[in-house]
This record gives sequence, structure tokens and C-alpha cells, in this order.
Amino acid sequence: MQTQEINFHISELESMKKYPGVLYYKGDTSLLKHKKISIVGSRKPNQYARAKTEELARKLSQAGICIVSGGALGVDAVAHSGARTSNTIIVAATGLDKRYPSINASLIAEVEEKGLVLSQFADKTPSTKYNFVIRNEVVVALGDVLIVTYADLNSGTMRSVEFALKMKKKIYVLAHRIGESEATNKLLQEGKAEAIYDIDAFVKKFTNVNVTKEKKSDAFLEFCQTNPSYDAALAKYPTRIFEAELSGEIEIRNSKVFLI
Repeated sequence: MQTQEINFHISELESMKKYPGVLYYKGDTSLLKHKKISIVGSRKPNQYARAKTEELARKLSQAGICIVSGGALGVDAVAHSGARTSNTIIVAATGLDKRYPSINASLIAEVEEKGLVLSQFADKTPSTKYNFVIRNEVVVALGDVLIVTYADLNSGTMRSVEFALKMKKKIYVLAHRIGESEATNKLLQEGKAEAIYDIDAFVKKFTNVNVTKEKKSDAFLEFCQTNPSYDAALAKYPTRIFEAELSGEIEIRNSKVFLI
């Protein structure tokens, strides 16, 4: 898929210190017109944060919210996957001729095909430390609110929090135990963020949709009822099997997939 330039104004980006001179994209720009929420966090979240990030992104997406994140390892990748690749926006820190990080290349390719990938950087622009800071500002600006699901003190994620505070955006965090995700616990302590204690209630607050009562057909889960081999499920649903295992919908035993 060829990189293209966006030729229309994106009102959400007016909250940035400076509106981007050029924006490049691959995918479906109609997602920019959807209600959006940004989800960010550590590249190394704990298992609890991974599972809750996936659940949060999945349920928000089911209720019609487009999930925005940075395509990085950890929380970003889980958020994109949980939202389903057709209802998510990746904001890249490199030119779009490069899928970075390479470990997420298949996820990024799927979002290019079904969702939207954006960048302020022309093709052949390499990854640099400062480019990630620039990327983070776009991620925060696009969302109506910012959700941080896991972050350590002095982490890069806190730059996103700084942008959100400057833009006067509401910040939400997951509730964590003492000694875990110390940065988000500090935000709560300082009154700079609000905790999410009930994901279904949070989703209903933003969408007026009761996700606990929704029952939509799921081809992947129907496929798993046959107890396929892990390799077969991975080949047919490479992104979905990762999400389902994280969210506790399936388990892998003896190289086969079982519904829970």
C-alpha cells in the first residue's frame, strides 16, 4: 500500500502546540471522524495490565469508539489488537515505508489494510528518540481523553501525560496495587487522573452502551469450539488468538485451543 498525504484539516490536532505541516497515511481516513480515545502505557506491562487493556480496548471498540495508540510494544500493541484492527489508529514515529517495531510488523500491516496508520514523517525517516515524543503528542491530541493503563516513574509514557495536561484532557488510569505502575498511582495521588474501577461502567459513561448485554457473533470463538490446533488458529486468526488468550476467553493445552 502506497503512502499518501492527508489533504484535509483534522480539528483534534488544533490542541497541539503546532499543527503538523504534513501528515501521511495508509488506510481508512474515515476513522478520523469517529469518536476516539487514546490508550498508552509501558512496553512491559504486567499480566493484569495487559488483560485489562485488552478488555478496555475491546469493549470501547464494540461500543463504537476508535482506539488510538502508538503501535509500540506492550500496552500499545494490546490496545490496537483489542480494538480489532478495523477500528484503531496507529500513529507511527517513522516513515510509513517502515513498519516499526519489526516485531509488530504483522499487526501494523493489518491496520494499514483495515484501519489507519498515520505519521508526521516522510518515507525513509528513521526512528529517533525525539520522533517518539512528536508521535506521542499526536496520539494524545486525537483522543477525547487519555487512558494510561500501566507506567513506571520517569517512563516515556509520562511525556504523553504532560501533553494531555497541557491540552486539558481528562486522564484515566487503571487501579493498581502499591508498588506496581507507580507513575499512574502517583497521578491518582496528585489528583491528576481518575481511576477506572469498572470497565463496563466506564464504557457506558462514554457511549451509553451496556456492553455486558451485547452478544455479537464471533467467528473466531465459533472456530475455537472445534478445538483446533494452536498452529491452525494462529494461521487463521493471528491477531485474535493473542487477544483471546490475554482476555481469558481461551486457553492453550497440549498445542490445542479450548474455550473457557
